[in-house]
Amino acid sequence: MHRLVLPDPRKNIEAAFQDIPTAKSWLARQPQAQALQTLAAICLQVEAVDGGKLAPVLAIDLLDLLRSAAVPLLDNIETRYTRKALPLTEEERRIFELAVRVWLRLGIAYLRQLDALPAEARSKPLNRAASALRMATHCYFLAAYECPLSLDRLLYSVLAASSDAGLLDQPLADPVFPHLGESTVGGHLAWTFLLRLIDPYRLTAAQLTVANRAISRWRELVSFRSEPDSDARAHDIDLAPLCGGQPAAGTPRWLGVRSVARKIDQRLAALKAGESPESLKLGRELSAAACIRLLEELRFSLDAHEREMAGENGEITLIFGGEPAYALLHGDYLNRPDSLDTRSASLAHQRMALFGFDRIESLATTVKRIEVPGETWTIIDGMLIRAAGQLTSRHQSPCLVAARLAGKARLGVLFGLQVTAGDVLTGGLHWFAESVEPGWLKRTDPLESGAPRTPVFLIREDDELSLILPANVGARLGVGIAIDGTSVTHLLPREVLERGIDFVRYACRAG
Repeated sequence: MHRLVLPDPRKNIEAAFQDIPTAKSWLARQPQAQALQTLAAICLQVEAVDGGKLAPVLAIDLLDLLRSAAVPLLDNIETRYTRKALPLTEEERRIFELAVRVWLRLGIAYLRQLDALPAEARSKPLNRAASALRMATHCYFLAAYECPLSLDRLLYSVLAASSDAGLLDQPLADPVFPHLGESTVGGHLAWTFLLRLIDPYRLTAAQLTVANRAISRWRELVSFRSEPDSDARAHDIDLAPLCGGQPAAGTPRWLGVRSVARKIDQRLAALKAGESPESLKLGRELSAAACIRLLEELRFSLDAHEREMAGENGEITLIFGGEPAYALLHGDYLNRPDSLDTRSASLAHQRMALFGFDRIESLATTVKRIEVPGETWTIIDGMLIRAAGQLTSRHQSPCLVAARLAGKARLGVLFGLQVTAGDVLTGGLHWFAESVEPGWLKRTDPLESGAPRTPVFLIREDDELSLILPANVGARLGVGIAIDGTSVTHLLPREVLERGIDFVRYACRAG
């Protein structure tokens, strides 16, 4: 069997039990209401089993018991680090790292037992290890932290070992995840690799949930092979880039995804024909239109196209949020910040006394210029980078940003935000057409006359109109929206084109 390279076990941990009855008694004494404390204790005992001298069959049974106790606790803490603003706070990161550590230690502990087992008994620990490493990887996707290369190599090593032992396609039920039915090692690994290929960091939490659910259903349709299929209809993807190097000769490196691509095409056709996402077992998180956009993105990813890079390099000052973006594009604030209002009132009195007018901007010869606070990022080959410790602000993506490019104010979206090695923040940028008109929602209630105005952005692309609204504005499709400050004053939203953390973009027609 392929030789697994595992980190050295810890041998200085005192085991709290030596058999199943004492392990159950120990678990019963753990404070279930304190999930983090109990998970830390379980993880420590997983390492004790890993570094101990127990018989492999007993070790696997103990790992199964610890795993079944950990899963509901891990489910409970998942929301505390999923798609939060980046970088995570110290507490959020501690929870995320604990979840990863539990799954990673479980996977390694299962793999440690293989050498002492006969070939016919290796299927279960390989299957449980593949499942645990898949979950560890998924934690990174949820938190939007980059997966370490060591985890990628471990996953690929499990693929090689399972293939070498002829156990890649052997199905096994898992009582901890009964909804999955019977799974194979290959299915767990295919699930992980497919998620990696679609770039999960680009997805919102809802999109990731739907994509993960769909791929979980199609995981066993994927095939692994050491050479690409010669069939002209084959659809194979090279896994070598995912393992950080050139795989050994004879090791599976090609992922056959033809059947998955066909499933995506079938779902797309059904959605466009009027079927609901729920009827297609895609869930309720996304609308039919949003599911179509997501599945088209998945389909594009499987075709192994290289994403278009902007090719830009250098520093860029990013303005975050709708109101600051309006100020940059329009050249003045929509709602003047309180600090400016206080300062302006004082200056107005002084100007009136000295010059007979209160604001310099009132002069016909004055050029309006304001400084909108922003953050300096670096662009390298189209990728945004913010060095660790440079700024303390935290962000979620996709989010609305603005900047000056070649002296012109532009509006865009920061997407795919993630934390890479060394706590560096990275992401991608998409710019809207230059013909963006900043405006604001027209007030219809006289009682709102003193309320802050709400920024909007009208985008013209050829004959198409779209409108960007803040995410907290309750716009409805087919219900007209009145706006001010733009060339069109009334719009009818027809479709949601994209949805971010702080904005929604609607396809509209003038009405």
